Amino acid sequence: MNTNTFEKLEYPSLIERLAENCVSDMAKERAEELLPYKNSRVIKQKLAETTEARKILDTGQNLPLFGASKIKQLITKLEKSFELTPQELTEIADFLRSTRRVGQFLTKNEGIAPSLAGYASSITTFLEIEEEIYAAIRNGEVDSAASSGLRKARKALLDNQAKITGKLDKFMKNSENKKYIQEFFVANKNERYTIPIKASFQKFVRGTIIETSSKGTTVFIEPESVTKLNDEQMALKGIEQAEIYQILSTLAGAVFAELAGIKHNIDVMTEFDFIFAKGKLSRQMEASEPKVNQTGIIELKQARHPLLDSKKTVPLDFILGESYRSLIITGPNAGGKTVVLKTVGLLTLMMMTGLHIPAESESKLSVFERVFVDIGDNQSIENALSTFSSHIQNTASILSQLNDRSLVLFDEIGSGTEPNEGAALAIAILEECYRKGAITAASTHYAEIKRYGATHPDFMNARMAFDSVTLEPKYKLIIGESGESNALYIARKMKLNPKVIRQAETYITTKDYHFEKINFHRKTEQIEEKPALELEKGDRVQLLETGEVGLVYTAKDHFAVIDVDGKKQEVQVKRLKLVMKAAELYPQGYDLDQLFTSFEERKEAHDFARGSKKALRRVQKEIKTSLKDQS
Repeated sequence: MNTNTFEKLEYPSLIERLAENCVSDMAKERAEELLPYKNSRVIKQKLAETTEARKILDTGQNLPLFGASKIKQLITKLEKSFELTPQELTEIADFLRSTRRVGQFLTKNEGIAPSLAGYASSITTFLEIEEEIYAAIRNGEVDSAASSGLRKARKALLDNQAKITGKLDKFMKNSENKKYIQEFFVANKNERYTIPIKASFQKFVRGTIIETSSKGTTVFIEPESVTKLNDEQMALKGIEQAEIYQILSTLAGAVFAELAGIKHNIDVMTEFDFIFAKGKLSRQMEASEPKVNQTGIIELKQARHPLLDSKKTVPLDFILGESYRSLIITGPNAGGKTVVLKTVGLLTLMMMTGLHIPAESESKLSVFERVFVDIGDNQSIENALSTFSSHIQNTASILSQLNDRSLVLFDEIGSGTEPNEGAALAIAILEECYRKGAITAASTHYAEIKRYGATHPDFMNARMAFDSVTLEPKYKLIIGESGESNALYIARKMKLNPKVIRQAETYITTKDYHFEKINFHRKTEQIEEKPALELEKGDRVQLLETGEVGLVYTAKDHFAVIDVDGKKQEVQVKRLKLVMKAAELYPQGYDLDQLFTSFEERKEAHDFARGSKKALRRVQKEIKTSLKDQS
């Protein structure tokens, strides 16, 4: 097997699902390192283990595995430091109890899981250590009953603490001391019992300042009356801790003494965890144990791709390796050919790793020494390889490693280049695979490869079903047929000229193309010129380029001066659209000039026309001013 095979068949995604069903980190690591076996006896044994775990799970039971999640880290710590906390010892005891219960559980289910029950017989029980830990540690702490020395030390601590509390209560109730006290409670500071005193009165209290508050307003004083008792309390605590250390060391030593047996139990529990993860995955996929052979026979019944939604996929029936050694699959794009190849390849890997496959129980799979695939776009930007070149590079590698115990899966073999050369190359590759004895399945669009498959005595054609009504693929494999071209069928449904379709059918078989030259006589047509737009002063028009509307001021030949919002511009007539003629806008005899001049301009012209002296003087004045400005 190689990395390309695993990646193209999405084997890592399958292993990820398996690891998710493991309880312990060791079993997860075991799953992540899982690779296909090549020995059929080992494979059958691993499949049988999965079947037994599945049978137990189907009864509603589950492996009573507890305390296994951190056991490896705890043992490693014990070997390095020989020290364990009460909580860590409790977790080891949980694991020891779990291994004992797992053994009992599998023995009870010997009738449906004889192999697993046999493995359980190798489990060593450590009931004495288990009971010692539970007796000495309760609620994560060493219990006083763990030893007489610890019991005496803790009783002495309680008695001495009562004396300290009594003296401090007496101090706080003394009327002389009340004015010095900041708050009326006993505070434990640095393992010394103190009373919070106002900082301003500290010199009036006989004792030792143990701590000062952050603001400096309070000092925690150990009164002189309890100093000796506090010293005794510290000494008693030392005795208590020594006793606790001795108890924990004894328990850790008991575990350490049995480390070899406990490690063996860890290995056995890891394997059981892993086996039941396989059983859980089998239940999730509604999978079953396939029949294993070494003769290259693959017969899948109602198989499903394990990583696709089973409710949305069409079950696959697939046969290869018995009556024929090579299968050529044709069908429309996105019709399911690639999924067929991936399903066959991934289910083969699943069987070879001891996993159940999502198919009916009568399905058969062969053990292969090597599984090769050429699926998908292998284009490499880094190596500047085209899609076709990368496929050929991969194919060359496959052909150099093939033997008679190989499974080879080609997707769209020979594609990505000129069709005639691609088909010829594909057939030569298939012949070489067959010559070396490999079991081969390949998908293609090329008719030449289909014809080859139909002619070769050890090849078989198959097609992906196509719905002739909806023109959609059915994702169902039909073995023994290559089918007609879906392209021509779709062309008929789309009402393409029947003559064109018939000609295409002829070209498929004869290649007798028509090369006659046809003389075409072009007809000359006189194009009538559209008459130019006739415009008059006052016509309302629209500028085609801007959509603005204005009035015609003057129009001559092919140009017109247009007034738009008081601004005049010259425009080609062909760039104007007539909105309404002036005759329709204004009454007969209307002075159109007033559309383009202001009231002041019209009044001034009227004054000149009637000989107004006032108007004449105003003009003379403007002339003088102009001449003066020029000088």
